Amino acid sequence: MPLPFSLFLALRFLKPKRTFLSIITIISVLGVTLGIAVMILVISVMTGFDKELRDKVMGFDPHVSVTDASGFLSAWREPLALLQKRPEVTAAAPFVEGHLLIANTTVGRVQPGLYRGIDPRSDGNAPFLRRSILEGAFSLSGDSALLGKDFAEALQIRVGDKITVYPARDFNPVIEAIQEAEKAANPKDSLAKIRDLVLPKELTVQGIFSSGVYKYDSGIVLVPIDIAQELCGVRDEVQGISLWMPRPQDAAELSKTLNRALPGNLHATAWMHESANKQLLDAIQVERTTMFFLLLFIVIVAAFSIMNTLITVTVMKTREIGILKALGANKLQIVWVFLTQGMIVGVFGNLAGLGLGLGLIHWRNDFKDWLASQLHIEIFPPGIYQFSKIPAEVIPSWVALICLSAFCICSVAALIPAWVASRLEPVEALRHD
Repeated sequence: MPLPFSLFLALRFLKPKRTFLSIITIISVLGVTLGIAVMILVISVMTGFDKELRDKVMGFDPHVSVTDASGFLSAWREPLALLQKRPEVTAAAPFVEGHLLIANTTVGRVQPGLYRGIDPRSDGNAPFLRRSILEGAFSLSGDSALLGKDFAEALQIRVGDKITVYPARDFNPVIEAIQEAEKAANPKDSLAKIRDLVLPKELTVQGIFSSGVYKYDSGIVLVPIDIAQELCGVRDEVQGISLWMPRPQDAAELSKTLNRALPGNLHATAWMHESANKQLLDAIQVERTTMFFLLLFIVIVAAFSIMNTLITVTVMKTREIGILKALGANKLQIVWVFLTQGMIVGVFGNLAGLGLGLGLIHWRNDFKDWLASQLHIEIFPPGIYQFSKIPAEVIPSWVALICLSAFCICSVAALIPAWVASRLEPVEALRHD
């Protein structure tokens, strides 16, 4: 089957030859390939970050938190019962949390962290936490605790070991007791008072979990809610009520509804509106959009190479263009000869870039480990990025947008030399030396 006139000539002009022009064409294709591959890789990794973060946060944290402006809820059982009856709520449970110091007195290690008191019988995260247990069991009864994997490694803790926890509360009484001890002739009584104020608590580690998020695995201790109340210095009070839903993405709507219906100083906050989560999710969204436009300049640079190639072809093929126009070729046919060359480069660059990008995504963690072993540095520090492995998710719509944008840029880059070639007069072209 004969090829169309414009496509036939475009392929002939692009046919590899031992000329500098062929090298420029190959560089143009490689530029488009590299731009598309890097864009697909970066956008997929950023999307993977967003998805993994949402999944991990929604697996570990409540979807909606109901708190009081005063900081503690004394009469929390009545609102808890009302919230449990709402059809859009699958689980509701009280929580207490705060800061502490954890000591492994056996090896003399101390680490700061957070404690979170939960009720395993009603906590909506219980299934996720059970799946996250690496060692031991999901058991929170009596003087027990669950530690994150990295936290346990830092303290050299194993299942069955005992830890001593020191809650971080109001230190003014402690400072006053220290000042009294410094002035006292016999500081033993003052030191005993300080020890009572600090309230150390000995707990047994029943299990070690791995949530997949570094900040949880390296700094969270889960304890029974009555132990958390004791650490916090309250009796029958809680800091808030945690809610879980079948559709976490509807948490913002539920929080608005609850804020209109909740009595007193109670306030509901959706998980995506928590200050830390909101800042991180917004940052990822902004960075993903920004990186798309920044990396698009790689394709634009490649497009200038395509334009340079076609302008060179126009100069070198001036006599041939004059002969074609003398034989009856019109301006549109000449335009399509050069425009088709740019489109062919765009198509080959798209295909090669798509393959390279998907390959890099597939072997991203292997490549990261290889680079780390060769350069002897941590390429992807989990303490900064919160994940032990590089997450990625390929979104077909984003891939299509990247490939389509690159193809359009290559086509537009070919239009200028194509238009210049079509405006050549046959007589002037044939006289070209």
